[in-house]
Amino acid sequence: MSKEVVVCFGPGPLFKGGIQNYNTSLALALDKRNDCEVHIVSWTQQYPAIIPREFVDKSSKSDLLQGSGVQVHYVTNYNNPLTWRETVQKIKSLGASKVIIQWSIALQGLPLYFIARGLKGHCEVIFDVHFVQQKEHSAIDKVLTKWALGKADTILVHALKTFEELKNVFPNKAFHLTDAGDRGKNTVIKLFHPIYNLFKPQADLDIEALKQQWGLKKNVFLFFGFIRRYKGLDQAIQAFSKVRAQRDDVSLVIAGESFWNTLDQSKWSTRFKQMVFGWAKRILLNKKDDEREDQPLEWIQKLGIEKDCYVLNRFIGNEEVPPFFQVSDAVLLFYRTATPSGIESLSYNFALPLLATNVGHFPETITDGFNGYLAKDGDIEDMAKVMMKFLDQPIDRNNVKEKTAMMSWERYADAIMHA
Repeated sequence: MSKEVVVCFGPGPLFKGGIQNYNTSLALALDKRNDCEVHIVSWTQQYPAIIPREFVDKSSKSDLLQGSGVQVHYVTNYNNPLTWRETVQKIKSLGASKVIIQWSIALQGLPLYFIARGLKGHCEVIFDVHFVQQKEHSAIDKVLTKWALGKADTILVHALKTFEELKNVFPNKAFHLTDAGDRGKNTVIKLFHPIYNLFKPQADLDIEALKQQWGLKKNVFLFFGFIRRYKGLDQAIQAFSKVRAQRDDVSLVIAGESFWNTLDQSKWSTRFKQMVFGWAKRILLNKKDDEREDQPLEWIQKLGIEKDCYVLNRFIGNEEVPPFFQVSDAVLLFYRTATPSGIESLSYNFALPLLATNVGHFPETITDGFNGYLAKDGDIEDMAKVMMKFLDQPIDRNNVKEKTAMMSWERYADAIMHA
């Protein structure tokens, strides 16, 4: 019996970040079915060359695809339209029946539109939409979104909020919404973001010894991942400070890279990129959406809680991830805006309760008092109150496991392969 060829288009394992982890996990889930020949067709460069940021993972050593049959092809350079055509030809040459395109930022809309248009009619074009409404709003986001997603045969969303945003972009389309994967005209498959299985607890980790090494107290709150304005680290630090004023048995761990501070600032090339990118952002973004000057970590010193925080302000390689979750009791997601979060999914992999703001999709996945607690948006006092409530009324980790029973990669892969 011949296998169906499926292409997962998105960043390959050489890149940093949640979308790479997601695309790799999806490829592995499809590969495990044994009825698919799975390929990752990846960017070589995901964004305009002027963006002053390092996107390649130079820290991780492990091969996430080891032992699988997934094949990776690095083809697509955002800055070279000739590679967009090469991408289309590559996918066609593989004989793909389905291509699943990761949609995570409208800035990629032009090459993804070109690729989707070139594949339309040759295979099922599936856009896996992590969000429709940008967290940073550009003047041309809606146009690029409409162009690219307009070429989809099928769209995957991870929250009803995302589906509502999709309907606003395409008000004249009658969508067929399903959670099983059955196809109709303008099909939208709604599935929760699956739980990451790339990272597993380290069985031999001495948690108490690690807490002592990092100077942590009995109860540990965790902020993990890229530091972006929308993730509300400044709010989390301020809320933690209020908790610390009432309890002396709490610590805050912050592990992640400042999103706009990954290049050597002393190099002329970095300074040039910063200048050009700054001009572009002033033209395309509202001033309030330019986050490059944000310094949320400064709140630690302002509030005098240095001794209560353990901070590792750099990219965390794959091998380093598990201890941060194993040493913690709850994850802080006091976001300003939220689309389905890779950090949320990663937390579930370690059965960690979530303390989040009631924004975006969080009320869909977090049942207040069951697998986590929800705080009022923008209300730091209420965030601190929620943290105190967690200390007084801890969440049973079995509840977290129960809540995530329907968030498996196997179910996700089944829905994709339904037709």
